[in-house]
Amino acid sequence: MSRWLLSALLVLGLAAPARADEPSNLAVFNDVSKQVQQYAFFTIFDAVHASIDNGVVTLSGKVTMPYKATDIAKRVAKVDGVTQVRNQIQVLPVSQFDNELRLRIARAIYRNSSLSMYGIGANPSIHIIVERGHVTLDGVVNNDMDRTIARMVAAQFEAFSVKNDLKTTEEVKQELEKL
Repeated sequence: MSRWLLSALLVLGLAAPARADEPSNLAVFNDVSKQVQQYAFFTIFDAVHASIDNGVVTLSGKVTMPYKATDIAKRVAKVDGVTQVRNQIQVLPVSQFDNELRLRIARAIYRNSSLSMYGIGANPSIHIIVERGHVTLDGVVNNDMDRTIARMVAAQFEAFSVKNDLKTTEEVKQELEKL
């Protein structure tokens, strides 16, 4: 490494010292994620996303009941390192058609032999968001093939549209590395 580059790194390092008592964006993100996942009323029919910028957490996504958005924001506000919560979580409209579509798609996805492993555990990783007959698949799968299979399974039903927002574990890993 050249002497100039080493000097530049030292100057940059000294110009913006990291305080040991301030958690990193990644640490805050992990704690926020844990709070959402451990919320007792968070289901596969809800999707919540968080972005963190120096302690300011912006929550987005969609939930099936109004109290969920409020409760999740309160839980996140208690996380160490969170200075402000911007709650942009939307509440899905009440609809018997949407409820039935959610259940039918969830059963089909989690009963599919290629996808059943995603239903194991307390927090299944494929979320089915239905809004006025439009379906969005959200969450994490192991690979592109599983993402494709999940979309094909969901498309078998009389949804007006199916949007596939599933990410692979590799894509999520790359996003987390940017934090």
